[in-house]
Order: sequence, then structure tokens, then C-alpha cells
Amino acid sequence: MVSFLIRRIATAIVLAWVVLTLIFFAIHTVPGDPAYQLAGGDSGFTEEGLQQIRESLGLDRPLGEQYANYLLGVLGGDLGESFATGQPVAQSILRRLPATLQLIAAAAVLAIAAGIPFGAWAGRRRGMADALMTSVTSVALAVPVYVVGALAVLLFSVTWRLLPAGGLTPFAEDPMGFLRGLLLPAVTLSLAFSAVVARMTRTAVIETSDRDWVRTATSFGLTRRRVFNRYVLRNSMNPVVTVVGLEIGSFLGASVIIERVFNYPGISTLLIDGVSARDYPVVQGVVIVIAVLFILINLVVDILYGILDPRARIR
Repeated sequence: MVSFLIRRIATAIVLAWVVLTLIFFAIHTVPGDPAYQLAGGDSGFTEEGLQQIRESLGLDRPLGEQYANYLLGVLGGDLGESFATGQPVAQSILRRLPATLQLIAAAAVLAIAAGIPFGAWAGRRRGMADALMTSVTSVALAVPVYVVGALAVLLFSVTWRLLPAGGLTPFAEDPMGFLRGLLLPAVTLSLAFSAVVARMTRTAVIETSDRDWVRTATSFGLTRRRVFNRYVLRNSMNPVVTVVGLEIGSFLGASVIIERVFNYPGISTLLIDGVSARDYPVVQGVVIVIAVLFILINLVVDILYGILDPRARIR
């Protein structure tokens, strides 16, 4: 198990380095002069003034030195300063990151709590239950998330006035207000995810139920309920765990739309504002954080998969 953990952690570190490298060179290939952008696009700005800005940003140094300083800065938590506000990018991200993590965690819990029982029920009952599950999940996957979000705001906020249309109240100030503000974005984000989890659970349950050892356990006198709950469902969780990890990582991308629809104060909103203002340090910092979070999530999934299935550790 120790060697398995070492291999997975080493792979995650190498992957993080590759991602950071790609982000650095991608930013440097973007057309335009950051110094000119920082000067506000003022065509009357002198070349000497632009050169001073480049020197202050370190853009006059060789590319290799810039790359080394960039890696050292990221490792030290220094993601630069915003062109628009002059504030450290790391501080701006840290202020908004908890809201995004809360949204992703709430959506994941809702999707798992709904998807696994629904898929297990369909895989066990089959027949009409299977057809119903397939129909419901097909609709959930077919409707775009921004359409679901807009309909949710129209019904629950504008028409029925049950939940706020956007924003988020800090939990310390108003716990109930926090939950009410989190509910609509989390449910909207979790719908498609719950459909994927339900389908994967249903497929895994059907495959596991057809194994010879399941029929053998039943022939020994164990009840079907006990065989299903203790053996079939547990042995069906390996592919589900993999899908859950991948989908939670994809939440980081889907949350961009959700946060915009619900005016949610997360890092995705910060990313969109940075792109609109051509604030390169903010865009770079948010992309770095999202990429590292995705790698960490997949590392945790790999470790959980190895715990659940010893064959994965051997391979």
C-alpha cells in the first residue's frame, strides 16, 4: 500500500508540474503586451514608461529566469498581483475559494445521495424501474445546466419567492440564509451528476448481480436483501467511485456557468471578470488553482480505489 501511495503522489506531482508549465507558456503566447494593458491601453504612454512596467513585472528577463521565478512563486503561494486592483491574486482567490468548494461539496453530496440509491433500485428491480430511471436520467443529461438554472430562478425565486435568486450569505452571519442561498445552485449543479452516478450504479449492480458467487451466496440460504446490501452493492462501488471523482473534478468547470447564473461569489466569477478585464495574473492564478484542485481530487479517488480494490494496488 505504501508503494502504491508513493507512485500515485509522484504521478500527481509530475502532472501538476506539467500543468503549471503549460499554463506559463500559454499565457506567454497570448497576443498583446501586458505592460501596455497595465498602462490602461493609453497610446500616449511613453516607451520608457512601458519599459519600466516590464521591468517591474520581470518581463525584461530571459524566459528561463521568468519560468523559474514563476515556479518558485507558485510554490510559495505568490500568484502575482491583479492588473485591475493591484491586490495579490492569492488573497482574492482565497476569499472566494471557500464559496466554490462549498458549492461543489453540496452538489456532490446531493448527487451521490440521490444517484446511488436510484441506480441501485433500478439495477435490482429492473423492468419498469430500469425504464423509469433511464428516462429520468436522459432528461437530466439532455437539458443544459444554464437552462435548469434559469428555470430554477424563474420558479423558486421570481414566481414562488421561496429562495433567493443569487448571492450567498456567510454561514456565520445567518446559517439558514446561507443554506437557502446555497440550495438552488447546488441542486442545479448536481442534476446531471446524479444522473451519471445513477446510470453507473445501475450498470455496476446488474453486472455484479449476474456473477456466479452471487447465485452461490443465495443458494446457501442468505436472503436476497442481505446478499444485495452486503455483497452486491459494496462490490459495485469501484466504478462508481471512479465516476464520482471525475465528475467532481468536472464541477470546477461547470461551476463557471452556475456561478454566473446565480451571481454566486466563487472563483469562477473571478475568472470571468479577469477574462473580461484582460487581467492576466487573475486568469492565470484561477486556472492554476482549478488545475491543482482537479489533480488533488483525482489523487484522492485513486487512493480510495486502491483501498476498495486491492487488485488496483497490484496493477
